[in-house]
Amino acid sequence: MPLTLKEHHHWSLVIPTSMGVRLTPENRQPVEAGGAFRIHATSAESNVGSVSSSLGLSVKVLTNFVKGSPVARLIQQDLRSRNICFEGPEVEQGGPWGYRHQMNIADSGFGGRGPRVQNDRAGEVGRLLSAEDFDLKRIFETEGAAVVHLSGLIAALSPETGTFCLEVAREAKKHGSLISFDLNHRASLWKGREDELAHTFAEIASLADILVGNEEDFQLCLGIPGPEPGGRDLADKIRGFEEMIENARKQFPAAAVFATTLREVTDANSHKWGSIMFFENEWHIIRPREIAVLDRIGGGDGFVGGLLYGILKQWKPEAWNQFGWASGALAAGMLTDYARPVDEEQLWSMWEGNARVKR
Repeated sequence: MPLTLKEHHHWSLVIPTSMGVRLTPENRQPVEAGGAFRIHATSAESNVGSVSSSLGLSVKVLTNFVKGSPVARLIQQDLRSRNICFEGPEVEQGGPWGYRHQMNIADSGFGGRGPRVQNDRAGEVGRLLSAEDFDLKRIFETEGAAVVHLSGLIAALSPETGTFCLEVAREAKKHGSLISFDLNHRASLWKGREDELAHTFAEIASLADILVGNEEDFQLCLGIPGPEPGGRDLADKIRGFEEMIENARKQFPAAAVFATTLREVTDANSHKWGSIMFFENEWHIIRPREIAVLDRIGGGDGFVGGLLYGILKQWKPEAWNQFGWASGALAAGMLTDYARPVDEEQLWSMWEGNARVKR
């Protein structure tokens, strides 16, 4: 089925998220080695928006902030530097054991030593996200959004955030926005809440125009039958994804675009990177090509960001997938978790394999 962008809109992308910071050891050292750490603002969802905002489209994140927190100010300054607007309440910290922004402690890995990530989300202010704190009618009717991007990480963060994502999706859909949903299954967030989250995810997926996820995401989040993940050759993986998408289309007929990335890890510094996309009865497959990796975290978000940019620019479907591939490859070569392309030409040069100096 075709994708039709809302004709009049102020925002190209509106994205609910819970912002936090990442601490990364310098020089690709492991966390336990200590030494100097780099800090930067991050969230999977804002990573997606960074591609469009860097290339001049209007992007807004809906989030919560801790009132008076220097970390909140760091996050706001970072979003401004990426041309990402933000809206959301400031929540009183409530003392040293009160609310704060999530913290990601992760190294980049090196050679045969893979990256390790520890998520510290105790007291996370984003778990309080509520539709009551946002004027959704103004955002989606008066201002208007072409695409709303939702992530399974936010939908599963707490019962409150699941309800928030549902209300955002319903209101946005009512006013003509396209809904993008990256399933992003995390076992730690689903533990003991399987029935509750299966219902939430199924409703969001039923409203979605664009569904992104790997085989495990589709099976565990939506109960879509398919092959066991992992351990198979590339041809089997591609066939397995195609079979699963055929099953997903029957269960969620409103969705028009289905996509996933393909990653083969040689070592922490070198991956083979590819992607699969389905739209209008046609498969667009990029077989994995070798890319250099500085830090792999955020590569999948970069892919989704590039895919959505192509959709927003109303390019041909083949170009959506290619630009997504290049955006993911760019993110893998940066320390920020997100791609910040200088212009479209930079990403098309990466797609074409042209790494020559530009003077």
